[in-house]
Amino acid sequence: MDSIEQNYEDFISTVSHELRTPLTSIRGFSQTMLTSWDKLDDDNKKKFIKIIEEQSNRLIHLVENMLSVTKLTSGNNRFVYNEISLNSLIDQTITIVKSQYPNQNFKFNSSKNPVNVFVDKDKFQQVLTNVIENSAKYSVGDNVTMVSTENQGNNVVIKISNSGLALNEKDYEKIFTKFARIDNPLTRKVQGSGLGLYITKNLVEKMGGKICVKSESVENSDYAKITFIITIPLKSIEEETRIKCNQ
Repeated sequence: MDSIEQNYEDFISTVSHELRTPLTSIRGFSQTMLTSWDKLDDDNKKKFIKIIEEQSNRLIHLVENMLSVTKLTSGNNRFVYNEISLNSLIDQTITIVKSQYPNQNFKFNSSKNPVNVFVDKDKFQQVLTNVIENSAKYSVGDNVTMVSTENQGNNVVIKISNSGLALNEKDYEKIFTKFARIDNPLTRKVQGSGLGLYITKNLVEKMGGKICVKSESVENSDYAKITFIITIPLKSIEEETRIKCNQ
């Protein structure tokens, strides 16, 4: 297979993976409204319509930027930075993922001092969706995905944890590589392209952050605590202004 054909296949795989989440959300909330309209109060109707609108916009942005996502390593992908409320974005993302995994429980513990982060909103929501969805997809045992934020000096740290099958330390970096999937009984049952975490790592690093994973054994349990840790630097007004001027 020549490089052009391989790049084309990579592109199709990426498109299929990244478009699935917003399309599933739009379909899910639309079906709920169609089948349960009379049972929904006005607040929930407005909430669901807002999610459909936001995911439609996200879908448009993903389509427009998909070619750039596949070229992340070349540095040609354009990022549009703005200050956004981290808590609001996490809440919104959990609502979206919850619609796809109704049997999964989600708990969000935010920092005592909520912060705004200076990121590309669409790409950062893509990061959060990929990681939270990954945790929900591979959760076992108590079926709880924990999300927390914490201010650490000039950084905000986001942790996404669940109970899953233990990872070997040698696989910590491997899961962020292109098309990589860890071979265990759970991954054999769950479909995946091996692209989500690869894209996530590239997006996080392009926004000046870091992402890693760790696996910790749990006493009296057959499972381990799997935690993804995303570190995003907080910018000063001067740094934000400089970045906006160069956009």
